[in-house]
Amino acid sequence: MPQTADPRARIEERARNKFEAKRTELAQATLHTLAELGYARTSLREIAQNSEYSHGVLHYYFTDKLDLITHAVRQYEAICVTRYDEVVANAVDATGLYADFEAKYFATLAADAGIHRLWYDLRNQALFDGSFRDDVLEIEERREYMIWRVVARYCELRGTTSSLDKPSAYILLDGIFQRALLHHLAGNTTEVDAAHRQLHAAFALLDCPTPQ
Repeated sequence: MPQTADPRARIEERARNKFEAKRTELAQATLHTLAELGYARTSLREIAQNSEYSHGVLHYYFTDKLDLITHAVRQYEAICVTRYDEVVANAVDATGLYADFEAKYFATLAADAGIHRLWYDLRNQALFDGSFRDDVLEIEERREYMIWRVVARYCELRGTTSSLDKPSAYILLDGIFQRALLHHLAGNTTEVDAAHRQLHAAFALLDCPTPQ
């Protein structure tokens, strides 16, 4: 007969799961507050003052603001990195894939501007603070794969191969996005419109004929 699990171990596991579930709930609930305040201007007390949760509750579940911000961004990125999967899965030709990708690319630029700003803020802070650098690098790698799935499928549908490798393709498309985000936040609509042309040019650069 299989050995019965230790009741105390089951209780401890349930407690850990409940604790982590509450951390996730709090991180998601305070994400937009974090996005508004940014990394440098944020403390657990300030987050509490701008949310429905007390400072004591936040401090119980998170060691400090870094713990909360990292957890919140990881939760968001878990959804973010699958944003274009439907575009890739439903694509039947390269033209349609690009059109759907471009639409989502600029839709999230506007709809989730604050969250994206928080991500870039955290990524920049990782240049100075090594305590969460590994988390940032892990998220960055997942974002690379997100973009690469689009690029690889686009080239496959065109019967070509990408002229750039995965990291280079990501740097190119993410760079256009980050610049467009800055201009969006500044209200420079002309530059945001220019980003559409830049994205189109980037895909033209990526498109390399397959050797015969």
